[in-house]
Amino acid sequence: MISSKLFGAYKLFFGTLANDSRLKIVNVLRDGPQCVNEICESTRFEQSLVSHNLKILEYHGMVFVERKGKYRYYTLNKKTIQPLLELIDAHMKQYCCKILEGQR
Repeated sequence: MISSKLFGAYKLFFGTLANDSRLKIVNVLRDGPQCVNEICESTRFEQSLVSHNLKILEYHGMVFVERKGKYRYYTLNKKTIQPLLELIDAHMKQYCCKILEGQR
């Protein structure tokens, strides 16, 4: 049984990724570092929505930001989030995609 503190951390983590906008941003960043304008172009989201969600992702340690000149480039956390997404991809291909295919 997990502690209530750890359970709260699980809720924070999965709640952050459960948001459609943040999930799309995370998947866009899988292609490498991008500035807000590039993320907006890929997602077709407004700049304010992207910036707001990047702050949340950064706060939770899912993305990091690096300033280069006047631009801020965002990258996925390569130590934890990138490998986790690869594990999730494998799970989804084996289970979740099959469920979705059966619903057609």
